[in-house]
Amino acid sequence: MKLFKGIRQRLIDEKNLKKYLLYAIGEILLVMIGITLAFQVDNWNENRIKKIAEIRIYKNIKDQIIGDKDLIQGQIVYNNYYMDLFEYAKEIILANDRSKMDTLGSIATKLTSYSDFDKKGNIYETMVNSGEIQLLQNQRIINRVRWLEERFNYINRMENIHYDVVINYVAPNITTSLNFVSDEVIKPEQVYSVEFQNLIYLLLQIMVEKDNTYLSAINEIDGIIALIDEELQKE
Repeated sequence: MKLFKGIRQRLIDEKNLKKYLLYAIGEILLVMIGITLAFQVDNWNENRIKKIAEIRIYKNIKDQIIGDKDLIQGQIVYNNYYMDLFEYAKEIILANDRSKMDTLGSIATKLTSYSDFDKKGNIYETMVNSGEIQLLQNQRIINRVRWLEERFNYINRMENIHYDVVINYVAPNITTSLNFVSDEVIKPEQVYSVEFQNLIYLLLQIMVEKDNTYLSAINEIDGIIALIDEELQKE
């Protein structure tokens, strides 16, 4: 600054208006360039900070949905195990095979078993409420996270339906027809009835729908992870 002041003073002393005007214009341009550079540096820093925050959010989403995927896979194994048992029970009833009554009784006592993922968290809503969603530049990730939340909500609804059927229909039926301690069938005609068969069929329909929804959620999670990995590889 002292250098500029000295040059300015010398030009004033020389009373050379043309040179002074050229100098003044040059000084103004330097100041403008300096201000522009300062703004660019500020913008660069701000964008860098936003990008770091965006990457952090992507990593958090990935960690959370990987955990969700592990839980869902556990529910799939559980759900499929009992689906196979209940399908076998249905075949025994259809065949009216009284030689397998003990097996049927053992399976029937398990009709109250059901998978329960019971997802509580809401990634998309949390990001919206916190304002984090404004930092995310990949709209495909945002859309698929929102769709995943819809899958989770549907899973919860199916699990609630399953629970209601168990409590309101299954439990009252099997408590009067089975001995839960010995798995003994107390009322064979009730257990081998069309009504009991229909009850098992209803449970199977619910469980098949749950399985499809679980698989749909896992596919969505895999898709989101792939998109997030693409974003992380850019860094």
